[in-house]
Amino acid sequence: MDNPIEQKLPDAPLNENGKHSNVEEGGEIIELNANYTPEEEKRVLRKIDCTILPMMCLVFFLQYLDKQSLSYAAVFGVIDDLDMTSTEYSWCTTVFYIGQLVAEYPFMYLMSRLHLTKFVGVTIIIWGIICMCLAAPHNFAGFAAVRFMLGFSEGAVSPAFVTITAIWYQKDEHALRTALWITMNGVAQVIGCLLMYGVGKNTTLSLAPWRVLFLICGAITSAAGVFFYVFMPNGPKDAWFLNIREKEVLSHRMAKDREGGDKTSFSMQQFRETIMDIKTWFIFAFGVLSTMQSPVLQFASLVINTIGYDKFQTMLYTAPSGVVQILLLWIGVLGCWVFPQNRTFVVLGLIIPPLVGNVLLMKLSLDAGWGMIAASWLASCITAVMSILLSLTASNVKGNTKRSIVNAVFFVGYCVGCAASPQLWTEKPQYSKGVVTAIVDWCLLFVVVIVYRNICMKDNAARDVLANERQGEDGASAHGEVLLDEYGAPKSDLTDKEDVKFRYSW
Repeated sequence: MDNPIEQKLPDAPLNENGKHSNVEEGGEIIELNANYTPEEEKRVLRKIDCTILPMMCLVFFLQYLDKQSLSYAAVFGVIDDLDMTSTEYSWCTTVFYIGQLVAEYPFMYLMSRLHLTKFVGVTIIIWGIICMCLAAPHNFAGFAAVRFMLGFSEGAVSPAFVTITAIWYQKDEHALRTALWITMNGVAQVIGCLLMYGVGKNTTLSLAPWRVLFLICGAITSAAGVFFYVFMPNGPKDAWFLNIREKEVLSHRMAKDREGGDKTSFSMQQFRETIMDIKTWFIFAFGVLSTMQSPVLQFASLVINTIGYDKFQTMLYTAPSGVVQILLLWIGVLGCWVFPQNRTFVVLGLIIPPLVGNVLLMKLSLDAGWGMIAASWLASCITAVMSILLSLTASNVKGNTKRSIVNAVFFVGYCVGCAASPQLWTEKPQYSKGVVTAIVDWCLLFVVVIVYRNICMKDNAARDVLANERQGEDGASAHGEVLLDEYGAPKSDLTDKEDVKFRYSW
């Protein structure tokens, strides 16, 4: 019985004029009109969810735990032990994101030239080693230097995960899968608080509890990096957890969703298109405006600590903020499921709770007690908005080089917001300048999302008109065939602007 998805090595595929052109050795052609059953697709998707997604979730959990561990260390003595001022502590947060910002340009290039998963695996191992080094410094200068290197080494993970999500999943699956690995932020918040609580309760330690925390986090991270390097595949043909038939189904899913996979090339043409595309700069604005409020994650524990609770109570009362983050994030996922074509409206709804939280932080007095704690929980709900914005970024960009640049642009904005905003959080105990800035940023993001939605809708309307006039510009032959590369992904590397059949999500 013939395989429902026919693959063959072509002598030479047809070009746009109906004539043969040369093909690199190892290329394959897949029939776009081939069939596979819903059961086959579900089985493949389930295997991806059980293999690719857990590795991404583990790494993202560790990344957030390593970043957030500074706030736990602050409650358990790092500020006093290193004789830091309030401003110097703020700089420890800022310098981390300066490191990430510096890393974005070289990592953007390397991620488009090297095999993505192998490169990311190496950076995970390195950042775990650097995290352990945070236990060594005895002054602010040394600690800040290691924080910079930690930020630099973590610069590849988040942009790479947006790309990996786009490679393995179809557009309508992006919101849920992105939410799953971003959920790890909330999980890390809860577990990090409890881990610091447990380490702090151990009175037999020869090192300060915050130093032990960094050693534990770094060791686990490096081990996870080795696992990720060995087991995370580059593409469908390297998917060791799929059989031959399942790899064919996966390749067909990618071709059907117009996804080109991970390429090891850098296109100057795509670079120029990206810079000139106005949607790129909206994505940059998303990165800045969704993170200018992020210091509340670092300073919420200090706010709780300074209104009358000891360090152990502070950890226990900070932990629920992670649960609140997870709850709001999955309310957003439910919104995307109910309104699949209106993700931007879901973002607008998710902006309201943290905006209210910041208003309460500004208006409530310090003796409000649980009112201040609940306000800090709401104000910390940043990841829900970022999850949907990242899923839109994954869905709305096509082309290997362009996608790498756009993902890097988002995280450049992310780093700019995270690096600049801590400098406004220096006035204890209510940090009024930082809170006011957060309120303004949420309002600006609300406006920017509405404008972005309108631009995407306008572009789709223009493409609908153009689609009736143009045929066969999707990198396939006139017979509905798509050329595959050596990893089983579609060989064509059209951008979203070049592909007339591409439609933007909004």
